[in-house]
Amino acid sequence: MRNLEFKEKMHEYSLWRANLIQSIEMYHQWLNRYGLNDAHSTNSILNILTDLQNDRITLAFVAEFSRGKTELINAMFFAETGVRLLPSSPGRTTMSPTEIFYDEKGGSYVQLLDIDSRLEDISLAELKQHPERWSRFDLDCDSPAQMQGVFKELIATKMVGREYADKLGLWDEQDAIARGVSVPQQVEIPCWRHALISFPHPLLKEGLAIIDTPGLNALGSEPELTLSLLPSAQAIFFILAADTGVTKSDLEIWLTHISRARSGKTQGLAVVMNKIDAMWDDLAGTNTYDASIKSQIKASAAILKINENSIFPVSAKQALLAKVKGDAELLERSLLPPLENYLAVDILKQKRNIMMDTVVRDVGVLVNGSFNLIGSSLRHAEEQLEEFKKVDFHNQDMTGKLMAETRDKQNQYLANVENFQASRRVFIVQAKMLIDSFAEDRVDSVLENARHEISKSLTTYGMKQNIRKLFDDLRDFLQNSIDITNETRRLVMAIHKKFRDEYGFTGIEPQLFSIKQYQIELEEIFDEGEAFRSSAKVTMTEQHIVVTKLYNTLISKAKDVIMQAHTDAITWSNGALTPLMHQIKERKKQIEGRLQMLRKINDSKGSVAENIAALEAELGPLKQQRDELAVMIKAMQLDAYSLDNP
Repeated sequence: MRNLEFKEKMHEYSLWRANLIQSIEMYHQWLNRYGLNDAHSTNSILNILTDLQNDRITLAFVAEFSRGKTELINAMFFAETGVRLLPSSPGRTTMSPTEIFYDEKGGSYVQLLDIDSRLEDISLAELKQHPERWSRFDLDCDSPAQMQGVFKELIATKMVGREYADKLGLWDEQDAIARGVSVPQQVEIPCWRHALISFPHPLLKEGLAIIDTPGLNALGSEPELTLSLLPSAQAIFFILAADTGVTKSDLEIWLTHISRARSGKTQGLAVVMNKIDAMWDDLAGTNTYDASIKSQIKASAAILKINENSIFPVSAKQALLAKVKGDAELLERSLLPPLENYLAVDILKQKRNIMMDTVVRDVGVLVNGSFNLIGSSLRHAEEQLEEFKKVDFHNQDMTGKLMAETRDKQNQYLANVENFQASRRVFIVQAKMLIDSFAEDRVDSVLENARHEISKSLTTYGMKQNIRKLFDDLRDFLQNSIDITNETRRLVMAIHKKFRDEYGFTGIEPQLFSIKQYQIELEEIFDEGEAFRSSAKVTMTEQHIVVTKLYNTLISKAKDVIMQAHTDAITWSNGALTPLMHQIKERKKQIEGRLQMLRKINDSKGSVAENIAALEAELGPLKQQRDELAVMIKAMQLDAYSLDNP
């Protein structure tokens, strides 16, 4: 599949996302139009709309130096510029991690973060919130040559003393000695720590984002790459060189950074065996060449413990040349099309499924509640109409009996309201316990106490034991939240069961708060923490650097997960009982409407036929509401999910 077809697939995805946004906005308007909206629904809808509008398909390219990674990015996405847009010539490789995207508000630019910022006790994520800390270079998108010139800043270097390079994490003297490398007075290091590139390339405007990472040294010294950026990518492309296969440093990147970022899963993970043109040998013949490629793929798959189908042999250099020259035969020989096909079909499909799962979880439950509520109202109106058609309203005793029965239902409704308020008060207390279990001051207390104990450790052994205790304390923190979550879930299920059994409220499935996702993420961080604690590097590194690195990476990530749980618990608690509240309001509306109709008939205001006709007329708006909602359900593709028919 050619890059043009990938663009078409990307455009299809973009249109699908735009239609989904429009359908959700229509649903929000529908709720407002019929007075069915509430604060929880509005908040949920606005949040999912924001996520969809800011959605990006992020692809991360990871490799050791000189594997042709940036050349591959040029070939796959930027060949139509007719030049090697990103610097990828021999000896001119990208030195800093680079994020490429389109910032509609910010325009076209390159923003670079000074390498010296590594010495500060502040995370990369926080630094992104301070644009004044970054050096900005504007891009002229009508001039590929000007853009090329600006992009050369990505490979800028400078000479510093080896002690300073060591502080920055860019020089390891012990490693150099072990490899027999002479220890210099000056060390060449990158000028920049991180790069942000925005320009209006068609694919980037459609929502594509690219992460270009340097080699093993940068991955090891910038843990946020493997702790945040790589895990958030929809796909990771790991690049090897076909002529060398899996080297020792390749394997270290794979085991330490790639597998960990994917938690051992292979979904959204592809290995690209680049530079197959180095194995082209016209004298040896095609069969020999094919056999060599297959042999290298088999050996690499065995070492990396992945399926051979996950390895794509390509020549990025020849693919770029083929696209620039329009040489279809050379493009086929470069073997890039199968990799582009994987990207266009598998990755975009996977991303679409993930987004759809989010919509079903956050909006589907609201739509389901609306569908059931309208269905209940319509059924009640139809049943009442059929009942009134059969009643002899000239019989005063019969009319009086109906009035008495309806007033009994009104009294029952008042009891419903009283019981709901009592249940709601109990729920509010329990929900506050749940929210407080994730409170920032509580987690900060655990983290600061641990930091104090770790910092005052007199030995490396003592420091490692205190790091272990920190993660044990965080596990206890998590277990407390799990226990409170389970209590809260039991309470919500009991409240719903009571109203279903005693008052006949059907068609409402309680939306329960789930802590499972946060638990999985935190357990992964705890495992990473144990690997960090046990590593030889911790033993060889100064204590204050260890503490800073620990808190700026693993602990910062753990706190982010807990704070997300805190936010989600607040959002959930605000809407957990909303479906019951809607049912109670609808019950009140039905009872009051029935009483009004009976009074009109009893007072002989209009003939029975006229009143029956009025009831029939009320069915029209309800059917219209239902039909409008059905159209939106189809547009959102929620009709494939289980929704009760009214």
